[in-house]
Amino acid sequence: MEALVRSEVAAIVEDHREHGNLGGLIYLMGLKRPDHFLPLYIGKAETLGRGDKNFSANLKNLSRDTSKFARWGDGYAYHVGDLSACVLHGHPADKQTDKYRDWARALFLQAPTDRPVLREQVWFWAKAWDQRWSGIWKELGPTRLAFLEYTLIGVASMISANLLNREGRQRSA
Repeated sequence: MEALVRSEVAAIVEDHREHGNLGGLIYLMGLKRPDHFLPLYIGKAETLGRGDKNFSANLKNLSRDTSKFARWGDGYAYHVGDLSACVLHGHPADKQTDKYRDWARALFLQAPTDRPVLREQVWFWAKAWDQRWSGIWKELGPTRLAFLEYTLIGVASMISANLLNREGRQRSA
């Protein structure tokens, strides 16, 4: 996972300096089944930051700082950090959110614990997304990263009851 993220983010960094075509990183976490991939989570890390529209802090300096790591960082407010707060003993209660409690229940046999054990192997895929590419509906033409993410979440929510995304999916009763 780390090597893939670093490689794809390196392409984003280079493109940001030269062209500005890559909108960021799209990523999927899921389970392999004999005949398909079962998505558990779909997300993105955009090239440009929210406020100042400069190069995103989530993608900067990945070689020496893993606190953000393209949204998968080990700091609080990032996937690994917040998941750790729910899986491992010793984290402050205010850092344990419902979202990551759901992740912990889905991914681990027991949580919180001192020795986390995955229920089964979890797979990860990521790709630097070129906004000139078409998404899953070719008829829509070039697809921005944010729209791609929501499109993938919407489709995945129809095939996976285990999808952990909270935004971008249909509400259920």
